[in-house]
Amino acid sequence: MPKLPTVTGQQTINALGKIGFETIRKKGSHVRLKHGDGVAITIPIHRGKNLGKGLLRKILRDAELTVDEFIELL
Repeated sequence: MPKLPTVTGQQTINALGKIGFETIRKKGSHVRLKHGDGVAITIPIHRGKNLGKGLLRKILRDAELTVDEFIELL
């Protein structure tokens, strides 16, 4: 299994948008995305900061993506 990439919140939102996630709400520094099948994910956007490895793993698990699939979307 490849290593998790180091990404920002905005890069993650852009990648998830390619597979059908749409922004439904933005409040402060957090964006809520929702997929057509009902899966909702909240992603923090903090300028100059990358997502933590644990949070990124949780986001990928919620989106039902493997690390390989996520890397391809970047």
